[in-house]
Amino acid sequence: MTARIGVVGIGWWATVNHIPTISDCPQAEVVAICDLDADRLQKAGAAFGITGQYRDLDDMLAAERLDGVMVSTPHTAHTGPAVAALKAGAHVLVEKPMATTAADGRAIADAAMAAGKQVLVPTGANFTSYTAQAAAWVRDGRIGEVRHAVCQMGSALGDLFAGQPMLETDGQMFRPPASTWADPAKAGGYGWGQMSHSLAWLCHVADLQFESVYCMDGKSSSGVDYYDAACARATNGATVSLSGSATTPKHKGMHMDIRIYGTEGMIMFDNERARLSLHRMDGADDIFDISPQEAEYDGTLPVRVFAQLCAGDAVVNASDAECGARVTEALDAMYRSAASGALATIGE
Repeated sequence: MTARIGVVGIGWWATVNHIPTISDCPQAEVVAICDLDADRLQKAGAAFGITGQYRDLDDMLAAERLDGVMVSTPHTAHTGPAVAALKAGAHVLVEKPMATTAADGRAIADAAMAAGKQVLVPTGANFTSYTAQAAAWVRDGRIGEVRHAVCQMGSALGDLFAGQPMLETDGQMFRPPASTWADPAKAGGYGWGQMSHSLAWLCHVADLQFESVYCMDGKSSSGVDYYDAACARATNGATVSLSGSATTPKHKGMHMDIRIYGTEGMIMFDNERARLSLHRMDGADDIFDISPQEAEYDGTLPVRVFAQLCAGDAVVNASDAECGARVTEALDAMYRSAASGALATIGE
């Protein structure tokens, strides 16, 4: 079966990652694209040979019999298209952050459950072999009960979150707009834009759901968060330290350093140094080898998994709607706390 895929939101990431990656997947093809801007549709349609071009999502869903829909719209416009596509019977890939309010995150997760379809949030590190191993160590009880975690992330995106053109996108068909990434009124900032990756890894591997968050941040020149420092409590009582920085030097790139502490041991993960290790109280440690190539972030990996999912293949969805909802809840609380200066509780 060749899955029929539609893409909603034709901008930078759709044209450099989503559409080209699906084009290389034998299990799927992009048959339709949808955007409010007719010029964007024409330009992308011509570049990728896609004749199905729509300015109305309902029209595309009614006409195309889609197996999957990829939502690449700006952050604040994820929920409507995701829910509509699920109700139309399609699996959905919705870019991170899955949503920008806790209520919207839960609405997407509820819609997926009601439709019997899957939502995949493309946080690429979740779909690696090393992440599967880390999650298995936790599920198998190798570190006992999770009691604490440290979750640090940095990215070389100081220009993007300051509202400047992102250096790496020079010469591409479209460039990331400041209105998405650097506008505090439209969920711009490092937390929504990047910590959704590290939080998704932590939530999936440690199976944590957040209860409350206290956060302080530092702003970019555009008024969004460049830096985030937060402490949190999970519903199982575990404590969590969260950290993020947008101003990693360009030649260093993105890095995540996550440590999970349990009653019987700990897990250490660091993609910069390509390491994943288990250390137990009884000394029965374990090392999982990560190649330097696998340690580098691969944005095509979750898209390829989505193509397989839509084609009916058996896949492990390591960043599903529940994970996305938990991440959204944590980030929503983090931003509310930074704005108020007080502890923010999930569900308030």
